[in-house]
Amino acid sequence: MSLFGFDVWIDASWLLLAALISWTLAEAVFPSVTPRLAAATYWWMAIATTIGFLFSIVFHEMSHSLVARRYGMPIRGITLFLFGGVAEMEQEPPSPKSEFLMAAAGPAASFVLSAVFFALLALADAWKSPAALKDMLWYLGFLNAVLAVFNLIPAFPLDGGRMLRAALWSWRKNLLWATRIATRAGDVFGILLIVLGVISIVTGNFIGGMWRFLIGMFLRGAASSSYREVLARTALQGVPVSRLMTAQPITVPADASIDTFVEDFVYRYHHRSFPVASDGVLQGCVGTEQAASIERAAWSRTRVRQIMARCPPEEMVGPQTGALAALAQMRRSGRSRLWVVDQGRLVGVLSLRDVMQLLSTKLELEQNEIQRSSAPSGKP
Repeated sequence: MSLFGFDVWIDASWLLLAALISWTLAEAVFPSVTPRLAAATYWWMAIATTIGFLFSIVFHEMSHSLVARRYGMPIRGITLFLFGGVAEMEQEPPSPKSEFLMAAAGPAASFVLSAVFFALLALADAWKSPAALKDMLWYLGFLNAVLAVFNLIPAFPLDGGRMLRAALWSWRKNLLWATRIATRAGDVFGILLIVLGVISIVTGNFIGGMWRFLIGMFLRGAASSSYREVLARTALQGVPVSRLMTAQPITVPADASIDTFVEDFVYRYHHRSFPVASDGVLQGCVGTEQAASIERAAWSRTRVRQIMARCPPEEMVGPQTGALAALAQMRRSGRSRLWVVDQGRLVGVLSLRDVMQLLSTKLELEQNEIQRSSAPSGKP
C-alpha cells in the first residue's frame, strides 16, 4: 500500500508478530483484566488492538519519513517486520540537525498517539462505555508509550541512538566517528538484553526472556550492519563510476550465431546477458532468455541481431554517475552489472564485485585505523 507517496510493505515476519500479540492479548492479557467475557469477545478485542498497533507503527515510521522528505532525504519505503518497522533511507542525513529531528519525530509521534488513546479512554470512561473498549484503548495507549520510551534509548539504530549520533556528529564534525560510538552503544545494549533474556528464561519467564534475547540479537546485528552501511556510503561518496568500472567489456558481435553466443560467451564467462556493440557503439543486449526462445535446431542459422533487444535504462549508467547512485540502481533493478554508456558508446561495465572490492579495502583500512587508535601508546 502507499501513504503520502511512500510505499509500505508488510514482511511475512510481521504476521508472526501480529499473531503472537493477538494470542497473548486474547488468551492472557484481556482475560486477566476483564474476566468473565466470552472467548470470542477476547479475540475480537485482541485483533482490533493488533490492527491499532499496526497503525501505530506505521504512524511512527511515517513521521520519520515526512521529516526526511522535508530535508531532502529520499525514502525507498517503509517495511514492517518482526521487530517493528523501518523507514529505508537511500542516503545519510545531510546534517546533524536533520538527523536529530528525523529521529525525534518517531518517538514524538508515538507519545502523541499514546496521549490520544488515553484521552479517548477518559472519554470512554466518562460515557460509561463497555469495559472491552476501555481495555483496548488503555492497552494501545500503553503500547505507544512503551514504543516511544524504548526507541529513545541511546543505542543505534534506535531513534535515541540516532539522536546520540547527531549530537556527536555536531560536536566532532565526523559522521563516521559518531556512528562508530553510537553503534557501540547499540551493541552494548543488545548484549544487555541478551543477558536479561537468558536470566528471564532460566528463572521461568520463557516468553518474555525469549523476546528480550531475540531483540538483543537483532539490535546487535542491526548496529553492526548500520555501521557497515555508513562506512560504505562514506567510502563511495564522490566516487564516479568511471573509477570503478572495467573498461573494454566483453561484447557480442551482432552477426554471431546463437550457437557461438552460447558456447563462446555464456558458457565461457558465465553471465546471463551481454551487450551487443559494433566499433564501440552499443546496439542492444542479448541474453539467455532470448536464446531460449529460439528452437535449438535453429541456433546455428539465427544471428544475434535477430534476437537482441534494446538495453533497459535500468541496466545502463553514465561514467560520471556517482557510485552510490549506481549501487542504489543495482538494488532497485536486481542487477549485479551495469553497462557504462557515454553518448551511445559502451565505455565499460560496472559490476557489484568492483564496488565490493573497494568497500572491502576501505573497511580493512578503517579497521586498521581503529586498532591503531585504540592500542596503547607504549609511553609510561
